[in-house]
Amino acid sequence: MSHEAHLAPEPETPHLDFAGTTPYEDYVRADVLTHLQHPLSDDPGEMVFLVTTQVMELWFTVIVHEWETAARALREDRPRVAIDALKRSVRELEALNASWKPLGQLTPAQFNSYRGALGEGSGFQSAMYRRLEFLLGEKSASMLVPHRGSPRVHAELEKALQEPSLYDEVLRFLARRGHAIPPEILNRDVSRRYEPCEAVEEVWARIYSGDQNDELVRLGEALTDVAELVWRWRNDHLMATRRAMGAKQGTGGSAGVAWLEKRAQKHVFPELWTARSHV
Repeated sequence: MSHEAHLAPEPETPHLDFAGTTPYEDYVRADVLTHLQHPLSDDPGEMVFLVTTQVMELWFTVIVHEWETAARALREDRPRVAIDALKRSVRELEALNASWKPLGQLTPAQFNSYRGALGEGSGFQSAMYRRLEFLLGEKSASMLVPHRGSPRVHAELEKALQEPSLYDEVLRFLARRGHAIPPEILNRDVSRRYEPCEAVEEVWARIYSGDQNDELVRLGEALTDVAELVWRWRNDHLMATRRAMGAKQGTGGSAGVAWLEKRAQKHVFPELWTARSHV
């Protein structure tokens, strides 16, 4: 008898009969995800807005996970693990930024058709996005105020506020590698917004003037990729908002476009950008 005769025939269909829910459902919880959408208006465009916003929240969650992984790896002096996590987050930021595509062409009339359903709701109130911003060093205790009514969320944000940001861990790592990060930076109040430092700029300029294959250059470039995509996210948000509502006040009482314009002008990890003028 030939070898082929001993081979079991290929099944024509995959296994379909399960005692309970499918293993896919047990793992992904797709039924939960696809029943979280509850539009509050009759406008068909609201479903796109709602799902896109929920997708953004999921990407925030993944990116926060990656940056927390990177921060912990740097704290443990494992730069390769940190760089890998940062590189993954770059791909995830690209996907996050693409989420603006379904919303970026809204006319004011189209947005107004369901804007009233948002009430005082605003992306400004996203707790997971706030954690993302805290990891970038954009700290502000006042940003915890909207979440006082949600004890678990408030506690998570309070913890994130009091912990070193991703960039704080980067600078502490550089100091342990022998670079002259000033004590006032290493010992600063990490619950406050990070402010640029000329001495840190000088450290990055020296790193970038050296061996381009050095691990610290690779770390710097991974951080720069992240910073660039954060800047693009802010600008895409600005443009989508400007197209949809012009200069009107934003939902939830925010300043709308004026506030987004101010945010779009800022770069995170600032010395990584200014140091390039000195290399």
